[in-house]
Amino acid sequence: MAANLKDSSRITETPQPNSLLTRREMLGVTGMAGLAALTGNVPVAGAQVPQRRPRVACLVSYWGLPTSHADWIVNKLLDGYWWHGTNTPSQVDVVSVYIHQFETSLLGQKVCKAKNIPIFKTVGEAVTLGGTELAVDGVVIVAEHGNYPTDLKGHWLLPRWWIYQQVIHVFEQSKRSVPVFNDKHLSYNWDDAKWMFDKSRELNFPLTGGSSIPTYFRKPEIELAVETPIRSSIVVGDAPDEGAISHCIDVLQAFVDRRRGGETGVKSVQSIRGPETWNWVKANAWAGNLLEAVRSKFALKPGYFQEGRRPAVCVVEYNDGTRGAVISGSGVGWTYAGEIEGQKDPTIVSMLGWPGPISQYHAANGHEHWIVEMMLTRKEPFHAERLLLSTGIVNHYMESNWENGRYSAVGRRIATPCMNMSYHSTHGPLFEIGPRPPNVPYVRGFES
Repeated sequence: MAANLKDSSRITETPQPNSLLTRREMLGVTGMAGLAALTGNVPVAGAQVPQRRPRVACLVSYWGLPTSHADWIVNKLLDGYWWHGTNTPSQVDVVSVYIHQFETSLLGQKVCKAKNIPIFKTVGEAVTLGGTELAVDGVVIVAEHGNYPTDLKGHWLLPRWWIYQQVIHVFEQSKRSVPVFNDKHLSYNWDDAKWMFDKSRELNFPLTGGSSIPTYFRKPEIELAVETPIRSSIVVGDAPDEGAISHCIDVLQAFVDRRRGGETGVKSVQSIRGPETWNWVKANAWAGNLLEAVRSKFALKPGYFQEGRRPAVCVVEYNDGTRGAVISGSGVGWTYAGEIEGQKDPTIVSMLGWPGPISQYHAANGHEHWIVEMMLTRKEPFHAERLLLSTGIVNHYMESNWENGRYSAVGRRIATPCMNMSYHSTHGPLFEIGPRPPNVPYVRGFES
């Protein structure tokens, strides 16, 4: 559904091409039930909201530094988070924690001790609370940091699937399942990621995750309406490695799946790195024009992006002929630029002003909000297919430059029939709006 631009209380049954959901509309919808109604995923009046606070198990790889994702995410589930201009109390209870690299996670140990949260030795014990059956109402997996190896192709071998499959074992044994959040992309391996998604459908539980950037503040504060006739899109953002490219690709998918006809799946993925990046941009005028529009929007000097230290492009071809690319570039945060049928100029939306990991109020606030919403409503904030497609694009991008153990800066074009999946995006705006939070240090219970 697309909201009427002049009256946020009016919802049209027929999506309006080229329209945008504006800040005024979003501010006109308040409270959980209102936001849920705007997304189109949750019944009005919170009919499925449980009577008690959901109990959540947090399963993390590493929790040793204030910059680790576990510290960002779990602390906000404990203490609340900034959302839509105010500090918002959490509506869930963290009742158990599992830490894979326990010995080096002293910060996590201190937090759990201060909050009287048990740290279990195994994943299974954390989700059963030491018993034999599933004993929590939701699972949060944060396997983003720690001392883990990187393979030859650049995959960071984080234990997301390893943790997830143990949760699935408990679900199957208990003949019951609960919502699962997985930070960042599902896995560095496509087959594992597809298995993770398929299990969520087989066992009928909501699944979400991905990058925090699509839920961060936007300039301008707009969302593409469903059925927007997008022809081509790029995202410009710094993308030196697998973790960074996954942010950019998730931003791309968050916009592109709003296109006319809905998501149709990905036909191919290709990676081009180094100076050959600019030969590709020159040969593909649609991408060059969008990149120039971004440069002009930020009043950067001509040739600014070409001076970047680590140029790269991820080329994405969709089954319906829509074209997409992520072009590595700094100085513009994460910026989306889209060529839309019937519009003279590209639509440009930027996610700017990342506040730094030590700040109390960082980009992960949107994650916390939608984690809580999913635990309360048992509804995915957006289609988990989007998360799977983003994961697949990341995986095939990392594979593209390698064949038979040999590297090529101009990667092979990988056909991806495995990503032939379709859906229609239905949610409203998921990103942060309103006044930005104060930039103050995070103070935990054991700190002065």
